[in-house]
Amino acid sequence: MLADFILRLVVAGLLGAIIGLDREIRAKEAGFRTHFLVSLGSALIMIVSQYGFSQIATIQNVSFDPSRVAAQVVSGIGFIGAGTIIIQKKFVRGLTTAAGLWATAGIGLAIGAGMYWVGIAATLLTLIGLEFLSIIFKSFAFHTTAIIYSTDKQENLVKVTDQIKQNKQQIVSYSSEKELIGESLFIRVNIVVKTKNKNDEYELFHFIQTLPNVTVEKME
Repeated sequence: MLADFILRLVVAGLLGAIIGLDREIRAKEAGFRTHFLVSLGSALIMIVSQYGFSQIATIQNVSFDPSRVAAQVVSGIGFIGAGTIIIQKKFVRGLTTAAGLWATAGIGLAIGAGMYWVGIAATLLTLIGLEFLSIIFKSFAFHTTAIIYSTDKQENLVKVTDQIKQNKQQIVSYSSEKELIGESLFIRVNIVVKTKNKNDEYELFHFIQTLPNVTVEKME
């Protein structure tokens, strides 16, 4: 029995580490160690939930549900997942990593319950979702680019928006504010644009940069 428990922990840790390695290579918020610990910890809690209360179950007039211990993993992993989600200037990062942690916890629970093939299959499907589906999605998806620039010429704003429309790109958000610097009135623009590929991003950046009296402050 002890050997079986140790095997479950080892397998759970390895499967979690495999998923974590993918996230580590991509330099995501949660990497190798985090996924390893999440899967290992989930398997441990499942083992304790299944076998840790066997003596208490034999006591008369005692009623309890040991599966509730393992159920807390699902809610507890939410706090870890929330810590990987970053909201910054209308961009949301870390959702895929948070979902991966949630899936890794499920894999750990499955291995902890002795469902080896279910856990292995779930690991393979998770990797397929993270790797191959992302490649397919990127070939069809738009890239979102945020550019902050300032200018003292009103006509430059019109030129930028006309260029975006001419390239059949989509403006996600647009905001501008006026700033008085010395005796000159500058317009600071924060624009988020959807482009088809990276080349379109660089072309738009180059176009804005070559306009007269324009300073590009940031692009991300």
